[in-house]
Amino acid sequence: MVKESDPSTNERELILSGIKESIRLDGRGMDDFRPLKITLGPEYGRSEVKLGATKVLAKVSCEVTRPFPDRPTEGILTLNTELSPMAFAGLESGRPSEEEVLVSRILEKAIRINRAVDVEGLCIVANELHPVDQRNPVPLSIHHTPICVTFAFFENGDLWVVDPSLKEEQIRRGDMTIAINNHKEICVLSKAGGIPLEMSTIIQCSRLAASKVEWVREKIQSAIVKASEAEKRKTSREMIIDD
Repeated sequence: MVKESDPSTNERELILSGIKESIRLDGRGMDDFRPLKITLGPEYGRSEVKLGATKVLAKVSCEVTRPFPDRPTEGILTLNTELSPMAFAGLESGRPSEEEVLVSRILEKAIRINRAVDVEGLCIVANELHPVDQRNPVPLSIHHTPICVTFAFFENGDLWVVDPSLKEEQIRRGDMTIAINNHKEICVLSKAGGIPLEMSTIIQCSRLAASKVEWVREKIQSAIVKASEAEKRKTSREMIIDD
């Protein structure tokens, strides 16, 4: 696998000089996300997110199993993250990259450890393994919805951008990801090394992240409404055909 080449000295200077003038190579503002598109379906449990040229596919599946002995009234929630080598040349096939491990840890903290999903609602019968048809289907209960916002920092930390591009990530001196839920609570604040940050910078980024989370949540709600309307139209057509 060919490694992703680092930016040249000229590229670094161009990116940094642009950020100092509040100009990014892709034309975004310092606190702008890349264009976001969320698509749900066509089958249940499938969603696709496009953030600029980055594509993410999420798939939810389930199976009936026995609860853990120490938590007999709770279902089991497992998160798996996989970054494809097709994403960019820096990823190697067959072994998890540092990026993949970091993303997995953040999602694990934001969703499972913060109990975003009601795992008790996943339990069919305490301590037992029963056929799924012994319980009527019920909607999955979500306590809250953590959404992540990533910042990249440059020079001594006074310069930073939201949702860094690949080139910006390659020349950053530090980064930080903040997960905030719909109650405006910080679920995760992840800073894996890099330059130290002033508390005022962290507070400023947290406030900005809260506003960006609202924007993302509106996109999610819009996608849910579109998927629901599409499902209603499909059901209506099936009823007409049956008649």
